[in-house]
Amino acid sequence: MSLANKLAEERRGRLAAERLLELKQAELSAANRKLGKHAAALQGEIVETRAEVATVKTENERVKTELGQANQKVEIAERRLWHSVQTITDGFAFFNSDNQMIAANSAYLVIFGGLEIVKPGVNYVTLLQVMTEEGIVNTGSLAPDDWRQMMTERWMQPQPEPITIRMWNDQYVKLVDRRGQGGDIVSLGHNITESVEYQIQLKAARAEAEAASRAKSAFLANMSHEIRTPMNGVVGMAELLGDTGLSEEQQLYVDTIKNSGEALLVIINDVLDYSKIEAQKLQLHPEPFDLERSIHEVIMLLQPSARDKNLTLLVDFDLFLPTAYIGDPGRIRQVLTNLMGNAVKFTSEGHVLVRVTGVPDPDSGQADVTIVIEDTGIGIPEDKIDHIFGEFNQVENERNRQFDGTGLGLAISQRLVALMEGEMWVTSEDGVGSCFGFRIPLALSDSDLPEHPPVPDGLRRVLVVDDIEANRTILRRQLEQMGLGVVCCSSGAEALENMTDIDLVLTDHNMPEMDGLELADAMRAAGHDTPILLLSSNPSFAANDPGAAHLHAIMQKPVPRADLFARLQSVGPLVDSQAPLAPVQRRKMRVLAAEDNKTNQLVFGKMVKGAEIEFVFANNGLEAVEKFESFKPDLIFMDISMPKMDGKEAATKIREIEAKSGGHVPIVALTAHAMDGDDQGILASGIDHYLTKPLRKPEIHGKLREMCPEEALPPFAEEDDRQAG
Repeated sequence: MSLANKLAEERRGRLAAERLLELKQAELSAANRKLGKHAAALQGEIVETRAEVATVKTENERVKTELGQANQKVEIAERRLWHSVQTITDGFAFFNSDNQMIAANSAYLVIFGGLEIVKPGVNYVTLLQVMTEEGIVNTGSLAPDDWRQMMTERWMQPQPEPITIRMWNDQYVKLVDRRGQGGDIVSLGHNITESVEYQIQLKAARAEAEAASRAKSAFLANMSHEIRTPMNGVVGMAELLGDTGLSEEQQLYVDTIKNSGEALLVIINDVLDYSKIEAQKLQLHPEPFDLERSIHEVIMLLQPSARDKNLTLLVDFDLFLPTAYIGDPGRIRQVLTNLMGNAVKFTSEGHVLVRVTGVPDPDSGQADVTIVIEDTGIGIPEDKIDHIFGEFNQVENERNRQFDGTGLGLAISQRLVALMEGEMWVTSEDGVGSCFGFRIPLALSDSDLPEHPPVPDGLRRVLVVDDIEANRTILRRQLEQMGLGVVCCSSGAEALENMTDIDLVLTDHNMPEMDGLELADAMRAAGHDTPILLLSSNPSFAANDPGAAHLHAIMQKPVPRADLFARLQSVGPLVDSQAPLAPVQRRKMRVLAAEDNKTNQLVFGKMVKGAEIEFVFANNGLEAVEKFESFKPDLIFMDISMPKMDGKEAATKIREIEAKSGGHVPIVALTAHAMDGDDQGILASGIDHYLTKPLRKPEIHGKLREMCPEEALPPFAEEDDRQAG
């Protein structure tokens, strides 16, 4: 190869090497630049990481500081809590689920007297054993083993019942143990010695108070008996004396004696009842009774007072409401007497209306009965309505200062109604009248009368004559319930003009211009032979009038609907047939009265003097039993307090005799005892009814009429005449 070629080839090789060197230098520069960028990035990350590490380190230091402070606070709280537990006087201990003591305060440990075994870790059963063996606890009638077993069984319960244990020094500790969800138990021991001692003192004080209450009750019962016995002579003899021929001045004296005695009895009864209610000793004695008849019995007692003031007493008993219930008739009559008595007392003219409504529920066997007493009296100012139900309260104004009273009647009535689970209210307008009402639940009785009695043959249209619209309305509703046609008239003259196609006349006695007896005369003079029923508030007075000869019967006003329906039944045959009835031979009613007090014998004898009866006295219970067997009475009046044998013992003996021989003679107790519970003892001895002294002539006569057997003559001649028609 030539030199030139060699040089040219060498030059080409050198150029190629230079180009390769330049290329490598460029690559190296690029790599160096990339490495620089990466180093810069790493340096930034390192700076950030260092900052984060510093932050975390700072936060860690803060958390450590706060944790230390928290631990310090927990230690302080635990120390304070334990100091608090140590300072309380009651025992406090923790037990784990294995019944081992975790901790206990000094009050819990002090009863063990520093025994070394009693410390954290001791088992509860061991504590019980220590308590019995060391005599720490008084196990009473239980043996130590039985006591420990009883306490262990209690401890094992999921929630042990609190128990009181007696310590050796007569200290009483009440243990209250509560189990947690994990089985741990917190045990508390309360020292209740003072409470137990207080209970003992309270029990002794209660026994002393009950003894004092019994002594007070006995005193009230004895005083009631001692007061009522002479009052029977005072009131009874005054009543009998009033029936004799007296001058106007003498009659005034007798009436004053009688009214004063009656007022004293009202005060005695109110004070006795109020004392029983205050002592919560008053109890109800439910029994079957006729509510409508009870209302009419109260009206009978108030009739003389109403008659003296020319007041009309009305009863509006819901025709669709049963009359027979189960309740305490005595207490219901007492409420009625208080409310109706107030209505009569504070009403000088007009009327007093007793309205009875209710909703019977056959499914429940009960009825909510509402009784409202309306009057046209002096009324009560609105601001005094709440005042009248307070004890010893009456409205004081110039109009009612003339009225006497204890101010207890309404308070007693309200409490009696509340005792019967009822409510009482009053609405009134001063100078217009008052409306007192009460609502009580009563159980229905099975002995009610038929709601729709049969209509007598031939009785279709009835003429009702009464000058008072309310009375006409009541009679019209009662008669229309039976399907009868009713024509109402407000006067005798109007009645004479409406006698066309009338089968029966019901007329009031006292009416202006022409009364009921004068109307009967006028009807007979006009040729009307229609039967006439006279409704009178004073039947005995009406029976003595010559016009009574024209009457079919005289009925006490207001008349119970059962009595009205029964009397209507007797009218039917007389309308269709005037054939005389065959006479029936009847004997006199035989009555035995057992009474040891001579004054009471005199009073009782005078009260029944006008009755057509055979009457004998027995001086004590033993004599009453003997005369029961020899005299064979139809009715016995039995005094309770008598020598040799009292009335209850005598009644029991008589019932024993009847059990062997058969029959049942009604026995009516005559008692001066009026405390709660006396009636239970009286009726439990076999006595059927009882009357509280002082005795009243209408009550005695009422029992004679009520208990007269069918084979005996009526005890009073005017009643015999009325039955004869």
